[in-house]
Amino acid sequence: MSQLSHYNDAGEARMVDVSAKSETRRTARAHAFVKMSREVLDALPKNPKGDPLGVARVAGILAAKQTAQLIPMCHSLPLSRVDVDFVIEDGGIRITTLAITTAPTGVEMEALTAASVAALTVYDMTKALDKRIEIQDIYLLEKTGGKSGDFRR
Repeated sequence: MSQLSHYNDAGEARMVDVSAKSETRRTARAHAFVKMSREVLDALPKNPKGDPLGVARVAGILAAKQTAQLIPMCHSLPLSRVDVDFVIEDGGIRITTLAITTAPTGVEMEALTAASVAALTVYDMTKALDKRIEIQDIYLLEKTGGKSGDFRR
């Protein structure tokens, strides 16, 4: 078995030591989709719990800042910027997130966590209208920086 970076010689999970890596600018964008009916989409402006997208934006930003507390092997990163954007379209709400840091390791998990928690918050804020809402398609759109180079889906 090849040596994986998150395992020690005994095969136990460990946090990777990034102290020898130089700090570089790194970005990541992630995606999530919240599938919902036209009736729920039409009801968003008068949602009984308040503004789902405004609350989800704040939740996504806060989640990105807490990623190291949620994902066991993630490093705590100084985030320079986190954006959470929404597009309402037929069939649901498309969420895209952006995370930026200058650090010795990537920021993909922060972008993915922001997208996931924003999607969960939209669900939480709209579930009273319809329990069939689905969260779909959480994935990395792109990342820049670091030893592995750039990635674009």
